[in-house]
Amino acid sequence: MNSDMWINGHYLGNHPYGYTPFYFYLTPYLNQSGENIISVRVRNEGKNSRWYSGSGIYRHVFLTVTNPVYIEQWGVYITTPNVSETSATINLQTSVVNEGQNLQSLKLRTSILDAKNNIVAKTETAISPSTNQSITLSKPHLWSPESPYLYHAVSDI
Repeated sequence: MNSDMWINGHYLGNHPYGYTPFYFYLTPYLNQSGENIISVRVRNEGKNSRWYSGSGIYRHVFLTVTNPVYIEQWGVYITTPNVSETSATINLQTSVVNEGQNLQSLKLRTSILDAKNNIVAKTETAISPSTNQSITLSKPHLWSPESPYLYHAVSDI
C-alpha cells in the first residue's frame, strides 16, 4: 500500500499505491566492488476497501540491467493519427538515454509486427534524446470488438 525503498542505506523514494508500477534508478548508489542491499518498508495505513488487502510485495519485481545507451523506462509514446482501410500512420516518440563515453553515431530501429509476429513495416533513424519516427502501414487490419487484431512495435538501438 505505502512503500519506501533504499539501496545501500540511500533513500530512493516512496510509492503510495500498491497496484501501480514504479521504478527507481539505482546506478549512482551501487557498490561496484561488493554486496548491494535493497530494503523495502511497506505500511498498510488507513482504511481498506471491502476486505483486508494485506501488506507486502505481491507483484513482480524486476531488476533491469541496461547498457550505457538505452531506451528510458516508459520512454516510448505511440500514436496513430491517421487510420483507414488503405493505410495507417504510426508516430513514435522514443526517449533515449546515453550515459556512455562513446558519442558514436547510433540509430534507433523500429519494426511493426503483426499478430503473427511478422515484420510488416520498419524504419531506422539517427538517435537524439527524443527521437521521432513515422511509419506508414499499408492495408492495416483494423481492430474491432469482433476482430481484436493487435500490432506491436519493437525498437532497438
